[in-house]
Amino acid sequence: MDRLDNTVRPYAWGSTTAIPRLLGTEPTGEPQAEMWMGAHPGAPSRTPRGTLVEVIDAGPERELGAEAVAKFGPRLPFLLKILAAGAPLSLQVHPDLAQAREGFAEEERRGVPVDAPDRNYKDANHKPELICALTEFDGLCGFRAPAEAAALLDGLGVGSLKPYVDLLRAQPEDAALREVLTAILTADRAEMAETVTEATAACVRLGGPYTPYADMARDYPGDPGVIAAMLLNHVRLQPGEALFLGAGIPHAYLDGLGVEIMANSDNVLRCGLTPKHIDVPELLRVVRFEASDPGVLRPEATPDGEEVYETPIDEFRLSRWVLPGETARDLTLATPQILLCTAGSVRVGEDGLLPGRSVFVPASEKVEASGEGTLFRATVIV
Repeated sequence: MDRLDNTVRPYAWGSTTAIPRLLGTEPTGEPQAEMWMGAHPGAPSRTPRGTLVEVIDAGPERELGAEAVAKFGPRLPFLLKILAAGAPLSLQVHPDLAQAREGFAEEERRGVPVDAPDRNYKDANHKPELICALTEFDGLCGFRAPAEAAALLDGLGVGSLKPYVDLLRAQPEDAALREVLTAILTADRAEMAETVTEATAACVRLGGPYTPYADMARDYPGDPGVIAAMLLNHVRLQPGEALFLGAGIPHAYLDGLGVEIMANSDNVLRCGLTPKHIDVPELLRVVRFEASDPGVLRPEATPDGEEVYETPIDEFRLSRWVLPGETARDLTLATPQILLCTAGSVRVGEDGLLPGRSVFVPASEKVEASGEGTLFRATVIV
């Protein structure tokens, strides 16, 4: 078992205080957006035996177990994060596995450098993900019903939005959502900036359900993503609640602290709320144009007290233990684990974990946990 030393990524949208508050450290004044736990080559966790990539490469079956290697290959198939949003992340979607493989192969064939700013596919993997709130957590997830989106846009009283309102009310669902999103993203930038400015003033004046969009516009003035975001469901998670984001589902995180787990990929196609590259044709190929309920998840308790967030994905399985005292719980599994403390004080084997601290547990290694606190477990399904 290895205690992990993890990298914090300073993305501009990150909170300056949430991760330091969790870790009990002093803020630096700079944004601290994500703390990565895992073996992603971009920022692998460090252990006393080397980086977690090096540890796994030196003995994949020893670290991951024979079944996990047979199913996923000689790599850790998930990436665990603490995510702290102080401003909206980009409005985005992720490809499914076939789309990722096709897109990656095509960009490789064209010789697009993997670190090029206009590269869409950094790898050939899909990127389903799950976000579990540690604090109140605001996000956008999936399309609203077109009639609901039309009512929200119409309520702004902005004349230049009327064509979108009419399309949403007149077309079949998938065609309406496709045509309106396409129109927003391909509109003349100067004209759209004027529309966003007028819509922002209305959002500020009206408040209530329009407040999240006024906040977005403060961070991204004139960005078409502010209007595109109104097509999506706004969700406020309470601590312990979660969202699962599958392929093709447009989403964005707006504010809050959470534990995020995903397949080990970095493939993102952006719709807005970003200065980064937006490839509209490729985005439209990947987006699923269907209204959906956000599907807020709550954990399901097992007889031994483990609380599991059920998803249709085998590359990761997220659960938590709310430990009440010194009675030890056997957490031994035949699969690799990352154990993360988010509250209280937990003893894992010989390690005492405070909030924000984590360990990697190789497959089949005997491990017990005790103490009073909350412990998240990330593993795989074989």
